[in-house]
Amino acid sequence: MIEPKYKRVVLKLSGEALAGDTGFGIKPPTIKEICKEIKEVKELGVEIAIVVGGGNIWRGQVGSEMGMERAQADYMGMLATVMNALALQDCLENEGVPTRVQTSIEMRQIAEPYIRRKAVRHLEKGRVVIFAGGTGNPYFSTDTTSALRAAEIDADVILMAKNNVDGIYSADPKLDKNATKFEELTHLEIINKGLQVMDTTASSLSMDNNIPLVVFNLNETGNIKRVALGETIGTTVRGK
Repeated sequence: MIEPKYKRVVLKLSGEALAGDTGFGIKPPTIKEICKEIKEVKELGVEIAIVVGGGNIWRGQVGSEMGMERAQADYMGMLATVMNALALQDCLENEGVPTRVQTSIEMRQIAEPYIRRKAVRHLEKGRVVIFAGGTGNPYFSTDTTSALRAAEIDADVILMAKNNVDGIYSADPKLDKNATKFEELTHLEIINKGLQVMDTTASSLSMDNNIPLVVFNLNETGNIKRVALGETIGTTVRGK
């Protein structure tokens, strides 16, 4: 059996990844594809924690631009991530993968509250853990959540699954023909070059805790497994 490169990973899924081509809502066939891939990676013996975004349902920043109070808009975004997490959990369990959802904001009837030691115990027992509700605080993105949770559970890497983008580019490849793809970067270069991979809070958190990050294309079947096995796809970000 092929030995995976990473023992414990945090997979960051954007909300849009669950929406398919429409970009809005939850699309069961799209989620099913993702769940099948996650199952394959789990069967390699990799411990998987997932942080899911909420952009397919609501974006806090958009709400605040429309005149809403930012904190209120962000709380709505956190609830959106919980909806996505429950959809993912249902799909994974249909595939025969035992899954637990932990929310940063308590809602006991539908999920466990986030307890670090419990999350680690679930992972050790071979369960997939989905972290929902962001950090539980407004103004923090789900990218920051993935950096925070990765540090807390001592993950080897953050796998950042992007929609139709196969890595980090010097500019938006859809808008700029001359955009070049980076194979490897440091966290500091991302911050200095102003590359919009993740927000600066998430970048500096990953940098301070020395957590590598792999940015890759989710829409190509089998990519999550390839990354877990250590194949060179996408862009790897490590070191200061």
